[in-house]
Parts: sequence; C-alpha cells; structure tokens
Amino acid sequence: MLQNLSLELEKDKLFENIFSFAKEGIAIVSLSGEWIKVNKSVADILGYTESELYEMTFRELTHKDDLELDLSQMQALLAGSIDDYCMEKRYFHNKGHIVWCKLSVSLVRSDDQKPLYFISQISDITERKSNDEKLELMLAVAEKQKNRLSNFADIITHNLKTHATNLTTLVSFLEEEANDLDDIEDFMFLKESVSNLGETVSHLSKIAKIKSLELNEIEALNVNSYANQAMYNVKALAKRIEATIVNNINPNHNIKAIPAYLDSIILNFLTNAIKYASKKRKLKVSMSSRLKGDCVILDISDNGLGIDLDKYGEKLFEMYKTFHRHKDAVGLGLFITRNHVEALGGCIEVDSKVDQGTTFSVHFKNAEC
Repeated sequence: MLQNLSLELEKDKLFENIFSFAKEGIAIVSLSGEWIKVNKSVADILGYTESELYEMTFRELTHKDDLELDLSQMQALLAGSIDDYCMEKRYFHNKGHIVWCKLSVSLVRSDDQKPLYFISQISDITERKSNDEKLELMLAVAEKQKNRLSNFADIITHNLKTHATNLTTLVSFLEEEANDLDDIEDFMFLKESVSNLGETVSHLSKIAKIKSLELNEIEALNVNSYANQAMYNVKALAKRIEATIVNNINPNHNIKAIPAYLDSIILNFLTNAIKYASKKRKLKVSMSSRLKGDCVILDISDNGLGIDLDKYGEKLFEMYKTFHRHKDAVGLGLFITRNHVEALGGCIEVDSKVDQGTTFSVHFKNAEC
C-alpha cells in the first residue's frame, strides 16, 4: 500500500516537473475557456504573470480573425468528431503586439467519457512567421523584377530584330547597286557579320519567348561549328591586332545547349582574349576539346595579359569586377558567361599566369551521354 502511494507521488512529482519546466507552453483550459493551470512558458510567451492569466479567458487574448476557427475546433472536440487539432493563431501580448503561436489541443474525458478539460500546447512561432513574411515579400519583389526583365528582354529583342532586318536590307541594296562588292574582303566580312547578327537575334528572340530554360529546349549542338562562327564574328577585331585564332575542336564533339547561350559563351571568351591581349607579343588563341566522363570540355587558351588568380580568383566571375585597366571593361562578360554555362549544367575552370596567358576550361554536358 505504502509502495503504491510512493509510486503515485513520484508520478505526480514527475508530471509537475514536466509541466513546470517544459520549454513549450502547456496549459489546462476549462470547458468554458478559463485558464485552469499554465506553466511558466505560457506566461513568458504572452507576457503575463500566471496569476494574471488565471483571471482571464483565452478568448480575451485571441485575435478576432482566429477565434472562430479555434472555437469551432473546440466544439468538434467536444462532439467527438475529432480527437485533437492543431492550428496557427495569433494572441495579443501584454505589451500590445501580436504573438504568432502554434496551438495543439486535445480533450481529457472522464472514465464515462464526459469532457473534463482541454490540454493545450503553445509554441511561439512569431520569428518564423516574420521570416516567412519577409520571404514572401522578397519573392513578390523578385517576381516583379523578373517580369520587368522579361518585358525588357522582349523590347530589346524586338528592337534588335528590327535593326538586324534593316542592316540585312541595306546590305542587299548595296549588292544590287554595286555588283563588284563581293570582291571586297571587308564587305564580305560585313555581310557575314550581319547574317550572323540576324541569326543571333533570332536565338535571343526564342529565349525571350521561352522566359525560362526548359529541358526540352536544349539541343545537341556541334561545338566546332559554333566556334567557327564565333571566329568569323571576331575576324575584323582579330585582324586589327594581327591576332591568330586556331580551332582545334574535335568536329565530332556535340554538347547539350541552346544556340544563343553557346554563341554568347564562345564569343565572350574570344572577345575577352582580344581585349586583354599583351602588347609585348602577337595574340595567339587556340580552342580545343576533350572528353571527360559525361562532359565535353572546351579549352580556350591565349597568351595574353593573364590574371592573378591568388588576388582575383574568387572574384573572377562576379558582376562588375575588372582586373585590368581597359577603357571598354565593365565586368559583365565573364559574369554572364558563367551564368550561361551553369544554366546548361556545366562549370568553368581557370588556369592563368600573369603576363603568360589564360586557359578557360568550360565543361558542357556531352550530347552523346
């Protein structure tokens, strides 16, 4: 008998310790809504003393927009249609501000199933809700920015298309008026460049309509062909500084990409090489390709100024970062290029030595895998 009494006392003491020292708020609430017993955590969450809470009902502290749902759930508990319920609700703190809480409620019944009281668990989730609201706001802002950029892209591609069409028309007029223009090398460069511009604008227009990169838009593209096209587009620039560009890319290497991205990637690396050529020697640029796992790696090497990777390596692909004094440098080319490569599921490795040159190794997904 004494042993059983001792066990009951131990259980009561254990329950009291759990109730009093629980980090989460625990409350016993009467069927009419008064606080019968609350632990310290409930008092701390709501900013009242325990004695102050015992003189109030939970209705007085509940935000009006959450009260109806809370009461309807309590009625469902009393009716036996549910065993417990959980909801997020707002309480008024003693200092006047709103406290968001996660409320879990169950009903204790007697042996003959008469309702006795509710047991509520109350967790403060105000910080989480605040972070959720901030995230929603940021997402809303990002969505607006995305729409603005999308509209901007539509306008730009439309205008570029108009200009490209005009240039193509002008070239055709020139050919009609002067039959011997085909013998002029510079005119042929111009004609081919205008043609390539039209093709690039067509690719950009396609992207603008897609809005986001979809897997079914990725094509198998021949790296060698796109490299040849990029070389032609920079031929006049290369000629001006007597640069040599060599294409040693395996003609059988095809990658998974979209045309406008591959255009932009190769063109950016070639124009960068020309822009940062050393004045001490004539520029030599070579392009080659190799296979590694399920990737085709495009290596683009030059003997230009080189980059101090110890100093600038971590900033190399950041926006608006420039590493040489050049009047045309704005720090966007490599940033855009990296984003294009990563959007295609690839990556870029760099090996560079100051005043010796740079090799960019661009990893693309192999179209054959």
